[in-house]
Amino acid sequence: MPQPSHNQLFLYSTTVSDVGTVRANNQDSSFAGEHLVAICDGMGGHAGGDTASTIAIRSLAHIERDDHEKDVSTIATMMETSVMAAHDAIVGKARHERKLSGMGTTVTAVALVDDYWVLAHIGDSRAYLLRDGALCQVSQDHSYVQHLINTGRITEQEAKNHPQRNVVMRVLGDFDIDPHPDIAVLKAHPADRWLLCSDGLCGVLENSTIAETMMSMSNLTDCAQHLVSMALRAGSTDNVTAVIADATLALDVHAFDLPHQTPLVGGAASSSLEPIADIVNESVAAAPALRDEGSPAQRAAALMQSANPRKDDEEDKPKLAHPSAAREEESTLSTPDTGEIPIVQKADGALSSDPNDPQVAKAIEVKQEKDRKTAHKHKRNVRIIVLIAVLALLLVGGGAGYATYRWSQTRYYVGDADGKVAIFQGVPTNIFGIKLSHEVERTSLNTSDLPQTWRDELGEGITRDNIEEARAHVKYLQNENRKLQKSKDSDTTGSTKDSSSSSKSTTGTKSTSDSKSTTKDSKDTKTSSSNDSGKSEDQS
Repeated sequence: MPQPSHNQLFLYSTTVSDVGTVRANNQDSSFAGEHLVAICDGMGGHAGGDTASTIAIRSLAHIERDDHEKDVSTIATMMETSVMAAHDAIVGKARHERKLSGMGTTVTAVALVDDYWVLAHIGDSRAYLLRDGALCQVSQDHSYVQHLINTGRITEQEAKNHPQRNVVMRVLGDFDIDPHPDIAVLKAHPADRWLLCSDGLCGVLENSTIAETMMSMSNLTDCAQHLVSMALRAGSTDNVTAVIADATLALDVHAFDLPHQTPLVGGAASSSLEPIADIVNESVAAAPALRDEGSPAQRAAALMQSANPRKDDEEDKPKLAHPSAAREEESTLSTPDTGEIPIVQKADGALSSDPNDPQVAKAIEVKQEKDRKTAHKHKRNVRIIVLIAVLALLLVGGGAGYATYRWSQTRYYVGDADGKVAIFQGVPTNIFGIKLSHEVERTSLNTSDLPQTWRDELGEGITRDNIEEARAHVKYLQNENRKLQKSKDSDTTGSTKDSSSSSKSTTGTKSTSDSKSTTKDSKDTKTSSSNDSGKSEDQS
């Protein structure tokens, strides 16, 4: 791996996330730090998308810490491991809380390590790199329309208006699909500028518009604000989030006044900053709100928010959060929450939720084992309660049950026994798994030789008052079956004669099977297609 250069690159970044004019809540989450930038677009309903994207940001945030080894391959492995840890946490939380079932999130994250960019990506959020005046989309959408583009079935222009453009084939979450992210490593250049965004932005703005804005606006905050505002004015109906990051060259890496910024957290993850402050072990701030109050989109958003006023505690929510050590001094320490990823206190007092940390990994194993034991105990208790209830019912209804059984043995019915018509004593049912009938006579008549309606009746059981009536019904079935077979033989002979005097012709018809997919038309019902779905669509 290359040695670090003397002229080291530093990262300046910012983020803006807006709920938009249609959605009731913001399911995007973003992070903008000195070493890491990330965007996560959640899906799965009002609560699910918020939770999934927040868990993913918290799982990645530890990469921002300064105490990590500055090795490209190590950080690349950590980013992949962190994304997989987020997947496991999302799945675990969805299984514990039914209302979160089906939640998931995209992840697009970039880290600056030793003058190299490390990209982790899964889903249809995007990473654009502006270098030397040219804008390049570095990430590739894991979507159905991108698959059609790759296979040459549609053009990029056709994809913009394709009815299935919101179908996502790979994301993190409660889905039976591959959660491994794409990992890429690129050499970093001074003046590189990144844009990470949710599809609420790149889905409505042309690449040329994005490139022009990123080149013409040097200020990071102004650029991010303007891109989000343009997406809303262009008619985006989704949450809109943008992260802008610039590579800055520090000529003297030993200088006292090196570039520094407070990490910013946007969207759903910003609703609780303390857990992220504990993870990165430094103060973090909520991302600034969208400034463009005069646009039609913002006026509509303001009207929506006034119709759904927030609680006082939400309005007074702090914009800056300090790590636990500082909060402890201020007597404001609270138990941090990192979703399903446990947080542990190190020997030096620092808190960590890094899934690569051996102590955190051990805590995850302990927690999973505890959850398994709790689930096993719950199932055992349920079985005991059910057994007690059944025994109570048997005791209470014992007399009635015995009388019912005695009566059932005075009845007979004709039914199916291993493909043969047979006579049974009793009634065609069971109570608590106890059959109330047994076979007494089996005939040589095959049920497969009978019409479907007769077979259905035999499957349910043709009841009779006594065995003589049952035998009489069997004889009736045998006689009717013989007549039916003779009629079929006669029809077959007539058809053979007719066919010998007529010409043969065949016509073929084609049928087209519609490919099945799950659309991401609405965030509240946004789901992910499985690999099997993708294969089905290939055949269309």
